[in-house]
Amino acid sequence: MRWQSHDVTLLVPGQEDTDWDELKERYGIRTSFPIQWIEENLRFKRYDFAYKAVRKARQMRPDLIYTWVLQAGVLALWQGIPTILEIHDRVTGRIGPWLFKRFCASNTHHRLVIITEALRRVLISQFNLDTTKTEMIIAPDGVDLERYHDLPSPSQARWNLGISDTFTAGYTGHFYEGRGIELMYELAKTLSEVQFLWVGGDAESVSFWKNRLKDEGIENIILTGFVDNAVLPQYQAACDVLLMPYSTKISGSGGGNTADIASPMKMFEYMAAGRAIISSDLPVIHEVLDETMAVFCPPDDIEAWIQALSSLTTNDSMCQAFGQMVQKAVGAYSWHARVEHH
Repeated sequence: MRWQSHDVTLLVPGQEDTDWDELKERYGIRTSFPIQWIEENLRFKRYDFAYKAVRKARQMRPDLIYTWVLQAGVLALWQGIPTILEIHDRVTGRIGPWLFKRFCASNTHHRLVIITEALRRVLISQFNLDTTKTEMIIAPDGVDLERYHDLPSPSQARWNLGISDTFTAGYTGHFYEGRGIELMYELAKTLSEVQFLWVGGDAESVSFWKNRLKDEGIENIILTGFVDNAVLPQYQAACDVLLMPYSTKISGSGGGNTADIASPMKMFEYMAAGRAIISSDLPVIHEVLDETMAVFCPPDDIEAWIQALSSLTTNDSMCQAFGQMVQKAVGAYSWHARVEHH
């Protein structure tokens, strides 16, 4: 694939090729590019993949390696290949900090891409980094704006999806601890006139919640389960308000807590959808959003969330104003803008 005049090949762990049509739907990809699947020995965790991927990359004689895998970044530098390492979380574990120090101390040209200013400060403090020797840039996550062009109105989107045309508050994403699922459940119990659209979650989580809602007679929550990323904008468009009810502890698939350093992908998708956003008032969110773009509520304060959502259900002009503000701001967070600026 040619990207900004560069030829790009993606190396990923896996034993079998995946059909391109399936990849495009699942991840919302619009342009095909070469992918090489590398079988890995899971007993060695990321180290086996990192070694094999760098060896394969070296055979291609690349000008640059861009990776999220710390082990691969260090191995690439040891091979003398200029490398960019993108960091989304704290560096932890027994060997991780040692590898990170080796990456930052390398004489081979290297750069750190860090998704938030808050995470940059954490890394500088934790590792006493010399910012004159290690090039660091802040590049928040982003969104493919082209997929959000010409979205239908909330009513039209609901009709397209076959759901009731009533005021809808939506959430898209995982159901991990700290994502606010229990809080949205309490909202739904209190605000029975609001329709809630929960998009995502693994099969086990969705089954749990469907059974719980059935047992308790709660009928104003729609659970879709996983939907392909290609159609996700249509579900976000079906909402009058989009929710980011993060707790003060946000767990990922591997655990940990990213509440103070995260750059949520859904935030940029919500902005691109042009809908009003209600968000937990976490300091890191203010690196992107301010009070003209979203309504902020204290994390886990159900009464504040009830009041905020209630006020928007009866104020369509306010919903539209918030939606217009985030749509104006999101242009700076497209993937194209991310590449051009950094």
